[in-house]
Amino acid sequence: MSFRRAAPARRFRAVGLGTGAAAMPVGQPPLPDVRLDEPAPAKLNLYLHVVGRRPDGYHLLDSLVAFASVGDRIAVAPADPPSFSISGPQAGEIPADRSNLAWQAAEALAVAAGRRPTVAVELAKHLPVAAGVGGGSADAAAVLRALTRLWDLPAGAPWLAELAARLGADVPVCLAGRPCFVGGIGERLDPAPSLTGTPLVLVNPRTPLATPAVFKAREGGFSSADRFVERPAGPAALADLLAVRRNDLTDPARRLCPVIDTVLAALRETDGCLLARMSGSGATCFGLYERSGEAQAAAAALLAREPRWWAAAGELL
Repeated sequence: MSFRRAAPARRFRAVGLGTGAAAMPVGQPPLPDVRLDEPAPAKLNLYLHVVGRRPDGYHLLDSLVAFASVGDRIAVAPADPPSFSISGPQAGEIPADRSNLAWQAAEALAVAAGRRPTVAVELAKHLPVAAGVGGGSADAAAVLRALTRLWDLPAGAPWLAELAARLGADVPVCLAGRPCFVGGIGERLDPAPSLTGTPLVLVNPRTPLATPAVFKAREGGFSSADRFVERPAGPAALADLLAVRRNDLTDPARRLCPVIDTVLAALRETDGCLLARMSGSGATCFGLYERSGEAQAAAAALLAREPRWWAAAGELL
């Protein structure tokens, strides 16, 4: 098996998988010309309440998770020997070896399917690392979705969700890839109203922030779950719903990474910003906007102000 950093990222495309493509039986070599592309969108915690703690130390959450049109990309193709490579603007920040969660997902799925991982996995890395937007989990989930198609495995099988949970707490919701209310330590998923189309900006000060450290720094009691059932009528209505909720990890993250305050203030100063909030355990923050043009202008203004930051405009999927 080979692990390497690839040339600069390129867009991948699917080949040979028209509607008339024959199903490939599990355990048999797939067609050699098949290549699949799968997005790995950024995960956003639109709100995050810490509602308890298990005896084993894991925290219990109530969170509304959605996905952005900004993210990484995965491509898979049959290969023997198997290989894993990374390209893209953030490629230098993560390991291109067996410690990478994306490759661990490929190996785990192969074991579950009773086959060798005879596949080339290519990761085009665009999201910052340790950023609170589930980049590694999104990559692993994208590998699971792509290989489920490549190897003709049942996409809705319960064992696939169980496998995702073993890979990491955020992998199950990233595998689902749709807005969800998340409970437990991340394994309990309930449908959430559609949030599609809300313009947004993601901003990261390029300061990695480890999730365990943020949870360890948290102080005080626990919050209550605070889910809602109504579908927001638009971006402003969504911002209003979120404004009466919060991210309970913001204060400990700010103490560990004070530049988060600067990022949030900069977002709030942009024209048209309806709500500015930190996502997950940080340090990435997001702003919601009424119109796409406002989000694009805000991202450009933030990068002009702080060229070392990472910023991207997009929308909720």
